Amino acid sequence: MDDAVGDLKQALPCVAESPAVHVEVLQRSGSTAKKEDIKQSVYRLLKRHNIVFGDYVWTEFDEPFLTRNVQSVSIVDTELKAKDPQPIDLSACTIALHIFQLNEEGPSSENLDEETENIIAASHWVLPAAEFHGLWDSLVYDVEVKSHLLDYVMTTLLFSDKNVDSNLITWNRVVLLHGEVGGDGYSCDAFVLLYRLQLAPLIRGLWFQSGKLVTKMFQKIQDLIDDKEALVFVLIDEVESLTAARNACRAGAEPSDAIRVVNAVLTQIDQIKRHSNVVILTTSNITEKIDVAFVDRADIKQYIGPPSAAAIFKIYLSCLEELMKCQIIYPRQQLLTLRELEMIGFIENNVSKLSLLLSEISRKSEGLSGRVLRKLPFLAHALYIQAPSVTIEGFLQALSLAVDKQFEEKKKLSAHV
Repeated sequence: MDDAVGDLKQALPCVAESPAVHVEVLQRSGSTAKKEDIKQSVYRLLKRHNIVFGDYVWTEFDEPFLTRNVQSVSIVDTELKAKDPQPIDLSACTIALHIFQLNEEGPSSENLDEETENIIAASHWVLPAAEFHGLWDSLVYDVEVKSHLLDYVMTTLLFSDKNVDSNLITWNRVVLLHGEVGGDGYSCDAFVLLYRLQLAPLIRGLWFQSGKLVTKMFQKIQDLIDDKEALVFVLIDEVESLTAARNACRAGAEPSDAIRVVNAVLTQIDQIKRHSNVVILTTSNITEKIDVAFVDRADIKQYIGPPSAAAIFKIYLSCLEELMKCQIIYPRQQLLTLRELEMIGFIENNVSKLSLLLSEISRKSEGLSGRVLRKLPFLAHALYIQAPSVTIEGFLQALSLAVDKQFEEKKKLSAHV
């Protein structure tokens, strides 16, 4: 029996022995260099620096060709699943190289109809878009939200590419993110689109016209999906609007056309999710009000709660690094990561003092949303500094005061609600 198991293990591919490391290469907007030439230059760069410690970014190069044609080379997402990050030997890894240029045209907006020009129902971007660059790296979660989403999308594309029979193995290409949410087969040359549908104004504005304009809006999405060279991500905001419309109709507060709108939205989602080149991402800030009929359509229901103290520490640390880079905080000071603080047992010394203070501020910031946390460094400067530059000690004092003020304001608002 043991021999049979051993033979089986030898016959299986050992994925762990050759992990894939993703390297993103941002080509300069004016560059006309061939991707193959860039690829070879990047491989030479990685060969010269074959040991890295987690995610890493190069923005300066010793090879003139890269300096002229490449804005940055980034090793990404190595720490998404690693509970104990280790040095990475690139020579022992499979390198997945992604060369791209940013689209700088901005979004195209679509109104409900010619008579409601002030109500924007949808926007769409050609990806990768300049305004989203760096956004993924700025997202900090306590659970493995980012890695789960990447895994889901990659499996969706793989199953679609391999023509897996969806009658035998079911997946709906629908992801639901709820709470405080504020690949192979598609190369970098593929036409990738993000189509954002704002459901609340769509539903509110269409009751008097039933589901006709819902169908019209989704027809625009269908036209994009019909291009099989395109990969289309459809982002639907505020899916709890479906439940609100349904409940309002049952209570007699709104006309029966509201139900037809809701049914039209669900029907259209069912139609577009059948296509292999579409992924539907949905969000809701109000978990308890999400439509049950919609929940059943989602493959992944990912709850995103408020950040923990550990996540807040990472958010603040990235903000401080940015302010030091811009010399608003000056001179630059070395801050320890939370993991490095853990390794020294949170003992205070000259090296750890500032990082421990940041950890204390992070703990008292629990309960604030990620959106608020990203604003606090700005508010700290505007309210308590108002100078071109400040020491890191002075800035941390201001940040602490800004956190206190935020909770005071929340308390006052709650008292008047």
